[in-house]
Amino acid sequence: MVCIVLLLKCKGVFIFIKILNMPSKKFILSADIAHKKMQRMAYEIVEQNIGEKQIILAGIKDRGLIIANIIKAMLQNVFKGEILVMEISIDRVKPKNISIPDGFNFDDTVVIITDDVANSGKTLLYALNPFLDFYPKKIQALVLVERSHKKFPVSADYVGLSVSTAMDEIIIVETKGNEILGARLE
Repeated sequence: MVCIVLLLKCKGVFIFIKILNMPSKKFILSADIAHKKMQRMAYEIVEQNIGEKQIILAGIKDRGLIIANIIKAMLQNVFKGEILVMEISIDRVKPKNISIPDGFNFDDTVVIITDDVANSGKTLLYALNPFLDFYPKKIQALVLVERSHKKFPVSADYVGLSVSTAMDEIIIVETKGNEILGARLE
């Protein structure tokens, strides 16, 4: 809780005033640090995929797609192959309802599923499903923030920040347009 208190002097008398009492935001990642973490992950992608001709960044709608596009821009300076970005639409309540765009061939390619936060691993697990109809060379996962509460046996290959949280806390990655503003803990 944040409590702002004023001590005023009026006509020789001190007045104590409590102005505000509200929960504070616990930022665990600023925009600048998030950018640095994504830059580091872009370099790791290049290191782990030397010699590959193509990488497909499959961003989970909405914030995962924003991260995929940011990573693509960072990779263009250091990766010699082709970099494609596609959107994965997934119903987070009924994750079997998942769709990817037509026209992609994932055979013998590197697919990197991107998301903002890995909570239980459930979203990443279901996001793998449409790619299993093909024969990709590799399927990897990238998340900006990873929580330590796994319920499913899925882990990210590229992690910006790993955080241990209480079960009732949630992590929110804040965005504005196509930018990451940071991540906070609630």
